[in-house]
Amino acid sequence: MTTLPSIRLDKANLYYSSLAYGERSLKSLLFGHGRMGGPGRLRDVHALRDISFTLRAGERVGILGANGAGKSTLLKLLAGLYPLRSGTCSVNGNVRAMLDLMLGFEPEATGRQNILYRGLILGLSPSQVRELEAGIIEFADIGEFIDYPVKTYSAGMSVRLAFAISTAVHGDILLIDEVIGAGDGNFMEKARIRFRELVNQSQILVIASHDHHTLGEICTRGIVLEHGRLAFDGKFADAVAWYGAARHTSVGASRK
Repeated sequence: MTTLPSIRLDKANLYYSSLAYGERSLKSLLFGHGRMGGPGRLRDVHALRDISFTLRAGERVGILGANGAGKSTLLKLLAGLYPLRSGTCSVNGNVRAMLDLMLGFEPEATGRQNILYRGLILGLSPSQVRELEAGIIEFADIGEFIDYPVKTYSAGMSVRLAFAISTAVHGDILLIDEVIGAGDGNFMEKARIRFRELVNQSQILVIASHDHHTLGEICTRGIVLEHGRLAFDGKFADAVAWYGAARHTSVGASRK
């Protein structure tokens, strides 16, 4: 019997270390005259706080929240990149995460070599990468530059190659951090078609973005994060309305 993909978080708490906040200026950061007692001091940031939810096959979930709310951190947790301090995170299924397209790219290496490097980071074997290589090169459409060092590429060429690699295989569970723009108009159309194919092939989609219009075309469920906490979980349209009202209230309070 085949087990359907699922994601379950139960009272998940995630911390990571960061340079202490609060220095008044760059000078105080460099020379130790800030309020926090000097540069380089580490503190634990409580990034996700008691997060609990369950996602099942067929769900399309949009993650909403202001910058720093914990959206990217949550996606990285689901991708297995961050450990929990307490609580549980259970992810069942083949995960494909599109969180940082340029992760693993080596500027001194050629595009062809970077296909291998990036493929290994995505969890593919060398033989799997070789099977996908021709299709990746064709989709990226950068011609002879595939055998040039990536440092010679334009920004658009780099993104096109990275997008082609990252979308070459699909997963049961698809995690996306921000809707992707890649290259010129012609390539953007190819990218949109490929993106839709990945979404349609996935059984669970979790996507974080500030583009609520695009999310509304894809997602049926919305989760709102506030300061690392799950503030709302429900229908996507209701999540957008809740988030908009919460932001309006916050802005109004700050002006008083």
